[in-house]
Order: sequence, then structure tokens, then C-alpha cells
Amino acid sequence: MSATADTVDYPYRALSKLAIASVSLFIVGLLGLVPLFEPILSLAMIGAACGIFAVRSIKQFPEEYGGLMLAKTGIFLNVALLVGGVAEHTIIYLTEVPEGYQRVGFYELERAKGPDAPTEKAIEIDGEDIFLKGYIHPASGEGALKQFILVPDLGTCCFGGQPRSSSMIEVTLTGTKTVRYGRTKMKLAGQFELNKSLRTKKDIDNILFYRLRADYVKQ
Repeated sequence: MSATADTVDYPYRALSKLAIASVSLFIVGLLGLVPLFEPILSLAMIGAACGIFAVRSIKQFPEEYGGLMLAKTGIFLNVALLVGGVAEHTIIYLTEVPEGYQRVGFYELERAKGPDAPTEKAIEIDGEDIFLKGYIHPASGEGALKQFILVPDLGTCCFGGQPRSSSMIEVTLTGTKTVRYGRTKMKLAGQFELNKSLRTKKDIDNILFYRLRADYVKQ
């Protein structure tokens, strides 16, 4: 059999890069099942799209590209990951608030513009039992913490800035509960209060408007 015949009967076909990308994005997207890395789950949508385009290009140019089964597998895996991941995080969201507490978003307590002062929502929930999430401010100290400052994110304080007063909550854990400083988001539940008099705390320049006596904490 001649070399020319070999080329015709067994043509070389490149494995579709989009098919490879589809499966690779699925593998990375598995991290999105962990609550801390939830945004990574969005890679599954990109992975499914890569798989769809891979199938189209392989069918359009069958003599140039291979990897049809790999592309279809990528589509299936990414769609399954997206559906399963969304279902998982939805269940967590719907069941994470302890009974008897109302969910409050940190954004409802923050005043991003204008004079820094307690928001209308903060005044409304003064004295009520709430559930919210946030991060421990680095200036809160190390070791087993009984008191600390809670902030909505670590972006400002980790780059040498100071959050506004309406972006900080002084947390006191009740009973024997303690936590250790970390960069993971915390879930807290307890009685929310407005400070009736001006309060400051060591290593924090701003006045503290809010307090939370937390009887539930989860890192």
C-alpha cells in the first residue's frame, strides 16, 4: 500500500481543543460545589458551551477534527454539575438560617454614600434576632476570640484601608463559644443592637454603630 493511499484511508484528525476545554472546565468547576468557591460553578456554563461548539465544529469538519464523544461527555458533565451545584447551594441557602432568626444581608446595614450613619433597616431590626454572614476584621486579634469585628468583605481592610462604621459590627459570642481568625466567611445568629452611645474599639479608628450578641456561629 502506498504512502498516498495511507494518507487517504487514515487521515490525521486533530483532537478538538474545545472538547478538551469542556472537560477541563468541568474538572475545575467541581470546586464550585464547595460553598467557599461557589462562583467557580459558573465555569460549568462555559464548559457546556465549549462542548456544544466542539460538537458543531467536529460535525461540520469531520475530516479535520476528532473528539466527538469527548465533546458530548463534556456537555453532559458540565450540565449535570451546573444543575447539581445550583440545587445544592439553593438547599444550603434555604436551610442555613436557624429557626427564630431572620436573614439580614450585610448590604442592608451599609451606607455606601453620604454621611456614615445607621441605615433604616438597622433601625428597624434593633433588638431583634438576626442571621447574617461576614468576615472577621484582621485587627480583631489572634487565638481564641470571644469578641471581634465583623465586616462584609476583606477587600478594604486587607489593603490598608478602614471600612466605614456602617460596614462593621462588634460581635460578642455568648456562653463558651470562641472562634479563630480566618479568611473564610462566617455565619452568625444572635440579637442585633444599635449602640446608644458612641463606641470605639482598639485598633479600629471608626465609631461602631452596631453590636451583635451571637449565640450561633459557624465558620
